[in-house]
Amino acid sequence: MPENKKSTKRISPKKLSNLKVVVLCIAAATTFWILNALNKDDYNTIVDFPVEIIYDQTQFVAVSSVPKTLEIEISGNGWDLLRKYFNFNNTAYPIELSNPPSKNYILTNDLKRSLGEFLSPTQLVSVLQDSLKFNINEIKSIKVTPVLDSTSFSMAKNFRIIDQITFNPATITLIGPSSILDSLKGNFIISLDENRINKSITKVITLKAPEELGGLVEIEQEKISVKFEVIEFLEGNKRLKIKKLNFPNTVSLVDEDVAIKISYLVDERKSSELKELEFEAILDYSKRNREDSTITVQVKPMPVFLEQVVAEPAILKLKYE
Repeated sequence: MPENKKSTKRISPKKLSNLKVVVLCIAAATTFWILNALNKDDYNTIVDFPVEIIYDQTQFVAVSSVPKTLEIEISGNGWDLLRKYFNFNNTAYPIELSNPPSKNYILTNDLKRSLGEFLSPTQLVSVLQDSLKFNINEIKSIKVTPVLDSTSFSMAKNFRIIDQITFNPATITLIGPSSILDSLKGNFIISLDENRINKSITKVITLKAPEELGGLVEIEQEKISVKFEVIEFLEGNKRLKIKKLNFPNTVSLVDEDVAIKISYLVDERKSSELKELEFEAILDYSKRNREDSTITVQVKPMPVFLEQVVAEPAILKLKYE
């Protein structure tokens, strides 16, 4: 069987040497052309030139990011433009603000003269932005009132908070941007983080600024104590005596033998007083519902220490002879 001959085409050493010479010549010519071109003047380009907003940071604070660059068109030597385009060793153009809260922008027209001098020997052709905007506030200190977040705790069944919730200290000192502090409207929300409370509370809470304040607000106090008293309302029920008022002789109840009861919650501190009370179901004919001939049960007395008082039945039907 005849042997297959493999192709052995290769570039000869002489041709390879010639190719290297050609590549080197092209590279040298290109480098020479680039270097020669960069040495020329009157090139134009658009760059984002670095700027530095300078203000007294002991008195003022930026609420949002301040501008870092300014878009400008410049002309000049190729080497200078290359350095400015790629920000090689470019010193940021300083913009000093004496009272930044008084105005939240700078018109770039007001910067052209000093910026042109700063860019020398490069020439400033134009500034492509009308203004630089920022939001810098005065740093101030205010006192706010702690307020307990009602969604941060829950009460056990039939338990209630009595009297006022007290804090120690009674006020909190905040330091930060004026616009953020003003938005708090004099209050600072305190989270209790307790569930099914069934006893009086005295708790020390570590204070921290909410995330929505952006880390710009400092709290002078580290901790605050919250305190409040809790009572239980007890479940109970009673049978009522029926007392009719203003009933004509020709009117009666459809069910004269009806038994009226009330269910209620009573402040545990007043349970002894409840025993001394005689409750009545008042049926006042003058307050009847004329449309359906019914009358609503009125419970008397109705002391303030009772809650969720419910009469059963609450409405009675009238019968006319």
